[in-house]
Amino acid sequence: MDINESERAAVYKTIFARRDVRGEFLPDPVPEAILRRILTAAHHAPSVGFMQPWDFILVRDPAIKRRIKDGFETAHREAAALFEGERREHYQRLKLEGILESPVGICVTCDRSRAGPVVIGRTANREMDLYSVVCSVQNLWLAARAENLGVGWVSILHRQVLHDTLRIPSAIVPIAYLCLGYVRAFHDRPELESTGWLPRLDLETLIHHDVWGGEG
Repeated sequence: MDINESERAAVYKTIFARRDVRGEFLPDPVPEAILRRILTAAHHAPSVGFMQPWDFILVRDPAIKRRIKDGFETAHREAAALFEGERREHYQRLKLEGILESPVGICVTCDRSRAGPVVIGRTANREMDLYSVVCSVQNLWLAARAENLGVGWVSILHRQVLHDTLRIPSAIVPIAYLCLGYVRAFHDRPELESTGWLPRLDLETLIHHDVWGGEG
């Protein structure tokens, strides 16, 4: 099935317009039909050995969100202590999550035993199932953006908080806690770029030919 020019343009537009959303969420509910489309896109991500190791925990209960937010605050304070001087002050000014503001939280997990002990493609590199779930997260993120919904990945969070709060079995690995919802607006550039935390690297400096450091 070929992709025509307008379809191709839409894919690239979605990729370049994707943002990590933190402080712009609206309280408007996400329609179930749209949520199902987004999860279906996530479920169609590539996975090693076609093991489809992901599960999706949808979080709407304010009390559960509050516990996850408390876990973020603990990890956030720990992270702030790792920076010094102006860098710490800059970090503390950043809005880095929308746990309570977003109408839906989604915890995406990895069941590493789903396809048994031997999985095609995971024999040499055991972590390939974890990477598969990250592909699922990216599918979800891009599908959400195509639906004009924002997504924020809360990475400043200890996994044990998710295990305890969401009753995730010990053998299941939480990969991502995502905040999902409609937003007031999307930023033109990633916030960490626009606020001066780090610049976007020049692609040409990241391309190697044949060997590391090889020039074309």
